[in-house]
Amino acid sequence: MKKLLLLFVCLSLLAVSCGTSAPPVKPQQTEENNMLKITSSAFQANQPIPKKYTCQGDNINPNLKIDGVPAAAKSLALILHDPDAPREGGFTHWVVWNIPVQTSEISENSVPQGAVQGQNGAGKNTYIGPCPPTGSHRYYFYVYALDVNLDLRATTDKAGLEAAMDGHIIDQGELMGTYQKE
Repeated sequence: MKKLLLLFVCLSLLAVSCGTSAPPVKPQQTEENNMLKITSSAFQANQPIPKKYTCQGDNINPNLKIDGVPAAAKSLALILHDPDAPREGGFTHWVVWNIPVQTSEISENSVPQGAVQGQNGAGKNTYIGPCPPTGSHRYYFYVYALDVNLDLRATTDKAGLEAAMDGHIIDQGELMGTYQKE
């Protein structure tokens, strides 16, 4: 029995040292936690984003509806990212944090009062609409419920925001739309 226990302990230590630890646990869906959702009346999930919200239109953000914010959340964050962009890591179109938790909708062409816009992939603190150089690209709107308000500089980009959110994400949701230039 001791040999079997020793073998189990050795194999467990080997697994940990080889980096085969379990993946992070995602929040469980319960009646108290309806799971954070983000939607838009401008387009349906996995469908084309209207031209109005792109570089070929008005280049403004679409309206976004946020539901299921956990009671323990202190703030929300939002990232709009194109993983298909022809640059390493894709291209980030919008970075926003410290969105008040009572925010249930972000109107088109607006930023919630009190929220902070960080730097997008072009180094600007604003929304940049989808503008793929070729073909159809996927655009992910990620919303995060955080257990803190973030104290970040306006020069913070997607990577900086993700680093600051690490360990503070209570729940998250996503909405994906596509766009291809005409």
